[in-house]
Amino acid sequence: MKDTASGEPDPQEGERLKGPPLGEVLEFMRLLWAVDHGLQSTSKRMESTLGLTGPQRLVIRLVGRFPGITAGTLAQILHVHPSTLTGVLKRLEKRGLLERKSDPLDGRKALFALTESGRALDIPSEGTVESAVQRVLSRMSRNRILCTQDVLTALAQELGGVPHPEEELAADSAAKKPDFR
Repeated sequence: MKDTASGEPDPQEGERLKGPPLGEVLEFMRLLWAVDHGLQSTSKRMESTLGLTGPQRLVIRLVGRFPGITAGTLAQILHVHPSTLTGVLKRLEKRGLLERKSDPLDGRKALFALTESGRALDIPSEGTVESAVQRVLSRMSRNRILCTQDVLTALAQELGGVPHPEEELAADSAAKKPDFR
């Protein structure tokens, strides 16, 4: 329902408005910026307390789940360009947390696995982005989590961070077509 004086929607039960009414779009954007700020702040805190940034820890957790993963596959999972991931992988290797091996089937590809030191960090830890997400998700219904994932996926697709399903299908079929040039 809209407040007729301001043209803005009335706050729903449980909503907390701070400051002037912004409207649905600006309020959503304000919250996205707040999440981004929280991710950056927590990542910096993690670096000083755990010795890993948020993105580095996520890579450790993913490599721990998928030993022998390629940089390209990691980049796909994280929705980043492989060149963006290169620095993170090199820093983790230099610190002795990751090891790189050549793919026996394709020597151009590198496969990544955790070292013993890396495995020691591949555990749930307090003070991480992951622990904050876990706490919030544990308070939400499955339906609410799925709805939130739908909204975030649609937004990521709209912003170009995640391919639309039809783009993935077109890319898959193009990759399967023989090139007769």
